[in-house]
Amino acid sequence: HCNFEYDLCGWKQDENDDFDWNLRTSSTARSDTGPTTDHTLQEPSGHYIFIKSSFFQLSGQKARISSPVLSRMNKNCKVCESIIFYYHMYGAHIGSLIVYQRTTLKHERILLNLTGNQGNFWQRKALILTGNGKEDFQVVFEGIAGKGPKDGIALDDLTFSRDC
Repeated sequence: HCNFEYDLCGWKQDENDDFDWNLRTSSTARSDTGPTTDHTLQEPSGHYIFIKSSFFQLSGQKARISSPVLSRMNKNCKVCESIIFYYHMYGAHIGSLIVYQRTTLKHERILLNLTGNQGNFWQRKALILTGNGKEDFQVVFEGIAGKGPKDGIALDDLTFSRDC
C-alpha cells in the first residue's frame, strides 16, 4: 500500500519517458487543476503524486512511474489479483492516464485507458492483474500531457491485493 505521505514507497520514475510524476500537496496547487485535498487524509496537507502540463512539456509527452517488481513465484504470492487506486483527472485540457501490466521481459498489456476530464473528485478503480503465475511483473502508470495549462492527473492510495 502506498499513500505517498512520506515517499514514493518503492515506486520508480521510468528513465525512458519525457518528465516525472511529482509528489505534492494540495496546499501548493492552483485551484483550477488538481484536487483540493489528497485522498488519504482528505486534507490540503496530504500527499499524492501528480502530473501537469507546463511550458516544459508538450502535448502528448509522457510521465511513467513503475511499481516494485512483483513475483508470483513466491509461495506467499500465489494470488496477486488486483491493484486498487484513486485517481483525479480534472481540468479543461486533460490528457490521458494509461495503466499497464509489464512483465520482466518488457511486454506491456493495457489495463486501463482514460482520456479527458473525469470530474473534480477522487475516483476509485480496481484492476485485475493477469498472468500465468510464472513471470514477475510491474504495474506502470503513464500520464500523458494535455493540450494546455488547465490539466492535471493525480494518483493516491495505490494498494495491491493482500497476497501480492
